[in-house]
Amino acid sequence: MQHASALRHVKANIVLYGALFANLGIAVAKFFAAAISGSSSMLTEGVHSLVDSGNQLLLLYGQARAKRPADAFHPFGYGRELYFWAFVVAILIFAIGAGVSFYEGWRHVADPEPLRDPTINYVVLGIAMLLEGTSWGIAVREFDAGRGGLGWWQAIKRSKDPAGFTVLFEDSAALLGLLIAGVGIWASHWTGDARLDGYASIAIGGILAAVAVLLAREAKGLLIGESADAALVGAIWDCVEERPEITAVNHVRTIHTAPDAVFVAVSADFDDDLLMGEAESLIEIIEAELKAADSRITSIYIRPEKQGDAVVYPRPPRSIVVSR
Repeated sequence: MQHASALRHVKANIVLYGALFANLGIAVAKFFAAAISGSSSMLTEGVHSLVDSGNQLLLLYGQARAKRPADAFHPFGYGRELYFWAFVVAILIFAIGAGVSFYEGWRHVADPEPLRDPTINYVVLGIAMLLEGTSWGIAVREFDAGRGGLGWWQAIKRSKDPAGFTVLFEDSAALLGLLIAGVGIWASHWTGDARLDGYASIAIGGILAAVAVLLAREAKGLLIGESADAALVGAIWDCVEERPEITAVNHVRTIHTAPDAVFVAVSADFDDDLLMGEAESLIEIIEAELKAADSRITSIYIRPEKQGDAVVYPRPPRSIVVSR
């Protein structure tokens, strides 16, 4: 399990580094093309790629900060700091990416500037499509490998690692933005109406705003705290319930303190004939079994509690338990 966790982390970094290098190169080419041709949508796309590059740097920084060990002020570690930086990424996409796109589009619609030779734009767009497509393919392949049989949208909602789905969203928006920019540039030259290029910028801004809202929504859920998947909760429930000394499991509560770290709190009704020392030994055995079964379980709290006195939550339905 520890090997699998490390492998997931390496793959997430591959996705981030691949997207970072692609976006940096594309941003330079887009700004160069915008300066030569005067295209609003190409300038917008340059800002888009530059913002994406900054986002990948922030996620890499967040990953590094999240690895810090627990201390007296943060006894469960710093893992959730990654979720904070994912939320910052969403804000940057909305404020800078979408904001600049809307502004540039409105400016070129209000005061259209005739486009110059579009050839450089088409060359840059073609190269950008190739690089972004490669980055998108890597992101899709790695995210698909971890879906565990879930649908795409369900897998995104249940994912606890924002690096994977953030790059997936960004690259998808980038490819769609390139397509819109190409259509806007072509339409502006074909019709002689430079405003169409400005409208393309506004459309790109709309896509970025939508992506930012989706990312902010997912990051917010992770910041507040999300439970582990139903498969892990069910496995914990089974491990505790199968002990003959346990008469009932009142509830199993979990929360992710990092993408690969889960805090577990269990309330169980112990046999009345069990002595204090025996109960302590049993708790130690259960904790050891749970940690050995899944490396994501980092902290466990098991509370002996009469079923009549406890807050009881039902076991997750077996029909929704899926393998990870």
